[in-house]
Amino acid sequence: MNNLEKALVIYKTKPAIVTEVADKVTIQLGNGEQIKLRPKDITLLHPGPVTSLKGLEEGLAEGDLTGAWELLAGNRTTVREAAELIFGEYNPRTAWELYKHIQDGLYFAEAAADASLTREVPELAVQVRSAEEVEQIQRKRNEKNREQEERERFLEHLRSGTYDKTSEGRFLQDVEALALGKTDKSRTLRDLGRAETPQEAHKLLLKIGYWDPFINPYPSRFGCPATSARVSIAPPPGEERLDLTGLPAFAIDNPWSTDPDDAVYIDGSILYVHVADPAASVLSDSEADLEARSRGSTLYLPEGALRMLHEESLAYFALGLGETSPALTFKITLAEDGSPDSIEIFRSTVRVSRLTYDEADRRSEEAALKDLFAFAEKNIRRRQDAGAVTIEFPEVHLHVADRHIEFSPIPSYRSAEMVRECMLIAGEATARWAMRNRIPFPFVAQELGDLPNEVLPGLAGSYQLRRCMRPRRLSAQPGDHAGLGLPVYTQVTSPLRRYTDLLAHQQIRRYLRGEALLSIDEVLERVAAGEAAALATVQAERASRLHWTAVYLQDRLGSTWDAIVVDVKGNRATIIIPELAMETQVVAKDGLTYNDMIKVELKSVKLPELECMFILP
Repeated sequence: MNNLEKALVIYKTKPAIVTEVADKVTIQLGNGEQIKLRPKDITLLHPGPVTSLKGLEEGLAEGDLTGAWELLAGNRTTVREAAELIFGEYNPRTAWELYKHIQDGLYFAEAAADASLTREVPELAVQVRSAEEVEQIQRKRNEKNREQEERERFLEHLRSGTYDKTSEGRFLQDVEALALGKTDKSRTLRDLGRAETPQEAHKLLLKIGYWDPFINPYPSRFGCPATSARVSIAPPPGEERLDLTGLPAFAIDNPWSTDPDDAVYIDGSILYVHVADPAASVLSDSEADLEARSRGSTLYLPEGALRMLHEESLAYFALGLGETSPALTFKITLAEDGSPDSIEIFRSTVRVSRLTYDEADRRSEEAALKDLFAFAEKNIRRRQDAGAVTIEFPEVHLHVADRHIEFSPIPSYRSAEMVRECMLIAGEATARWAMRNRIPFPFVAQELGDLPNEVLPGLAGSYQLRRCMRPRRLSAQPGDHAGLGLPVYTQVTSPLRRYTDLLAHQQIRRYLRGEALLSIDEVLERVAAGEAAALATVQAERASRLHWTAVYLQDRLGSTWDAIVVDVKGNRATIIIPELAMETQVVAKDGLTYNDMIKVELKSVKLPELECMFILP
């Protein structure tokens, strides 16, 4: 290896001179740095002698590059032969110039190294490209250059406001991907000198007309699927069910509800809560179960629902869509104070009548419904006596269809309270049942924060209480749900639209069939995955409501709205606009206080930032 001293070698595509040869080879780079490395880490370009790298780039004639290529096309050759054909001689300068052509890659490529005379240091070999390869490479380069020129024109058009959506839309894919949350970078925004944020991307897309305001980016931005679940589920299996079709059962909901998953009836001290039974077909760790777990819950948007389970699940399992429905029935025996004394859980077949809240309120004195309302009032008192916290805010139904946005106030219905109390006691009774039978289960608990000594009246009081509430907690350990005033609680009444409810049903069914139960760790693992996905769903729902509210308000600048003051701090007042169910802040005037009814004027709307600014007239 001694004949390597002063040879010209390549190290990481850079030229270097061998200065010493021992067990390792010492090389000197162009900046004077000396490095010791293994012989196989360098490639011999010219045996030298080379004393300096400075002259490698000086005064070399262009040579006959194309002539040499045409002569050798498609063959393998040596650095010496190629350099002599191109430049007429083989020396360190011509060898280095050839290497630069190899790096360029149009006519020449680096072939697998040959074993050199040194037997340890590989010697560079040259693969001469064929005519077809050169043509293909040149065509790609021409296309790339043309694309770059078109991109430069596109950027100039963006800057000057002459952007053409038809011919230049392809250059906005990175901007759209950023606006949809599919990436965190945008070359276009960077080239324009703008911040690489989803808001900035959204702003640009709106400004140039590539998007219009009726595109809602938030489900995608929070990672939610763009469609309902795709995995089909089987129809209900033929299994033994108790026939309860002779008993009344009422599914009571809003008129726009399309997925009824609970129905109720009371007979003396026996409360029946019938719940949709998709766990009959959606087994643990099946494809449908895994997809539901990855979603966490159904995503309810003003423009429509994206369901946790395949759409066909409604036809199979929603209550009241057919003449009869399969159900999982929670038969609760009530104590004198309305608390659950005992519970039976079993598979059933029920005949369900669907009612809206308004219809149920108007029929509240009928025999089939009257006792349900009486039970609800008793259970409300029981929970309030146990410290339940009641928080009420204005609600609206926000619906978007055919580029029309509609806000409809949701009245306060007694029947909505009644259904809520039935669902709560079903959760309480089932939690007691799971504890008694030592079943690993997804329990729901909540601790109270530091409540004020005196709660303000009205909306201001609800706002005050909401700020004190701590997040609910799902775990395999039961605990008090202080916010609801219940000693123990779980959720089992929405398995079509909430994954943890579906998980609870799967565990119940395992117990009823005498099968091995999911362990505590398995339950916790599924709860964690489902809740993480459900959090993204909640975030997407909230942002989507703000988005559509902002779209609605864009055309109403200067409009005046009734508002209620719920908090005042310094010169800022937090208000609620009931007609929009919207919470925002305004600059306060002197004398403004809690629960004041005021007028506010819409000053501005920034859609990408979800900012709607109101002022006091």
